[in-house]
Amino acid sequence: MQDHPLGLVAGGGQFPLLCARAARRQGRGIVAVAHKGETDPLLSEEVDQIEWIYLGQLGKLIKTLKKAGASEAIFAGSITKTRIFKDVRPDLRAINLWRRLGNRLDDGILRSIAAELEQEGIRILPSTILLKELLVPSGVLTCCKPSKSQWEDIHFGWELAREIGRLDIGQCLIVKDRAVLAVEAIEGTDQTIRRGGQLGGPGAVVIKVCKPTQDTRFDLPSVGVGTIEQIIQVKASVLAVEAGRTLFFDRDSTIDLANRSSIAVVGIDGDHTARHSRRSNYSGE
Repeated sequence: MQDHPLGLVAGGGQFPLLCARAARRQGRGIVAVAHKGETDPLLSEEVDQIEWIYLGQLGKLIKTLKKAGASEAIFAGSITKTRIFKDVRPDLRAINLWRRLGNRLDDGILRSIAAELEQEGIRILPSTILLKELLVPSGVLTCCKPSKSQWEDIHFGWELAREIGRLDIGQCLIVKDRAVLAVEAIEGTDQTIRRGGQLGGPGAVVIKVCKPTQDTRFDLPSVGVGTIEQIIQVKASVLAVEAGRTLFFDRDSTIDLANRSSIAVVGIDGDHTARHSRRSNYSGE
């Protein structure tokens, strides 16, 4: 093992577990800081040391990593965003940081937290550094391909979704017949899909992009089985996500479920405009 353990700032979902296992395979020791009410307790079985904190205990987070000798750390996993209004126990360092923030948007908060760690000599690495294979590839990933009208919806919604992301509002947009049904804010992707599907009925297109100014060390968009289950529930037809900048969990089972439900899943290169998306590598023509 390397002399200095890797710090793992863990949220919810399977990503922290996958990161810990990947680090072990590379011979890294791991010290995890896990969030109560978010992080899977199974993480304790995958790391050398774990400290459980409440959301907002920034000073304790930093102290844990420094005491363990971690000089590098990754952020992995989700935090339920609405908890910042009702279930936060900030310590003095977090309160001071909160007061300095110009806004309370996602990317700004994460950048500021990362800056606090780096001031203490803890370099923040990209969350995908150990698991680049999780990134969504480009192209149509399912047997079912988008129809001409669905491609038009993807083209229509893509730049709108990127603009919402540029404003650091959200990562997901639901469209149908070139109309916007729902925009993700603090509620998260699943509720956005449900809201858009209820408003537009069957046939909606779900678009999820990485924010153009996103710090890709953390908070990359992600999709998986749960995303397709939400799409099935509202009878939406297409999931279009940004290739190379979206995490794809349980890829085989997710694609299988989408195929069985006649849902098209597409990875779009972020550098491509809507007109590039019409090319044969996406349309299947």
